[in-house]
Amino acid sequence: MTEFLKTLLNIRSLRAATRDLTLDQMEEALAKLSSVIEEQRETKAAEQAVAQERERKLKEYMEQMAADGIDLSDLLELAEPAKKVSAPRSKRPAKYEYTDETGEYRTWTGQGRKPSPIKNAMDNGTKTLEDFLIKN
Repeated sequence: MTEFLKTLLNIRSLRAATRDLTLDQMEEALAKLSSVIEEQRETKAAEQAVAQERERKLKEYMEQMAADGIDLSDLLELAEPAKKVSAPRSKRPAKYEYTDETGEYRTWTGQGRKPSPIKNAMDNGTKTLEDFLIKN
């Protein structure tokens, strides 16, 4: 909260802050504050009137739809057609082969993180990635 608000909302601070003001200055400040408050009230009332009108219209539309036998889901389908469900992507064929730490034969598509046996062999400089290619 700003210092101004703290002063404005605390009666003791407000008295201390206005102690040096003349009565005319305080009445002018009161008139300006009253004007701002009235503007806020008018704005809130206008917003509330718009919201009430919108709600009234929505209820009216719902009643018309019910009278005509239209379901809300039918309307939603027209507004946003069902999304096409695409087939899941087929698995990529294996591109590389290697033997893991347990001696088991494994394959890798080349997508994602490198398997640690391939990475270790490449880091050591003993093999290149081409050495792991599956030969047809």
